[in-house]
Amino acid sequence: MATKKAAVKELSVRDRLLSLYQLQNVDSEIDRLHTIRGELPLEVQDLEDDIAGLQTRIDKLQGEIDDLDKKINERKYAIQDSLELIKKYESQQENVRNNREYDALSKEIEFQGLEIQLAEKHIREFKTSIEAKTELMDVATEDLSERKADLDHKQKELKEIIKETEKDEKTLTKKSKDAEKNIEDRLLVAYDRLRSNARNGLAVVPVERDACGGCHSKIPPQRQLDIKTFKKVIVCEHCGRILVDPDMLKED
Repeated sequence: MATKKAAVKELSVRDRLLSLYQLQNVDSEIDRLHTIRGELPLEVQDLEDDIAGLQTRIDKLQGEIDDLDKKINERKYAIQDSLELIKKYESQQENVRNNREYDALSKEIEFQGLEIQLAEKHIREFKTSIEAKTELMDVATEDLSERKADLDHKQKELKEIIKETEKDEKTLTKKSKDAEKNIEDRLLVAYDRLRSNARNGLAVVPVERDACGGCHSKIPPQRQLDIKTFKKVIVCEHCGRILVDPDMLKED
């Protein structure tokens, strides 16, 4: 440990800044991998939720259609029963002994006729409802098929990316640890704090168009000169990020 600290102290400001910026680049690449890996599982989860919701909707519609089919059959049986009763009552009318019995049977025949009309009306309504629900189910089934295809694609993509990013992340993590060896503990603590507080994880940024590459606040000319001459490690007065000279990066 003492050897490491001694070696770090011997580094110039320029070399320390360069090491910090190299560390930032590696950590930013690790962040990118995490972002890729972080978004895909959410997309997969969203698709799985969509599929579950569509399947529930399809099952519900199918259940409603089955109930309507059952009601149609019930009405058809009821019509058949009414027709049988009408036939029976008409036969009985041929053997009545007075008008009162005949009128009573006529009322029963009329009632059964009304029952048949009502049942036929219900059957038409049920069939119309079945048609509407079948159309909805067809749309949902098509959507379900598309979502399943998307899910299959995303799952394969996620599996491949996880496989690739795990390998890349191990390599990058090693590079990050190696880069840290050239940076004194005080700077590393500041760097980690800045990264954790920054929305995009950028703790070290170049000067771009006379402004901070992180928050884009203007940097005074004298401060820019100090950055170019590597007098010391300089931070942005507005966001606190460590500033580096872009020309230094081109040289390396």
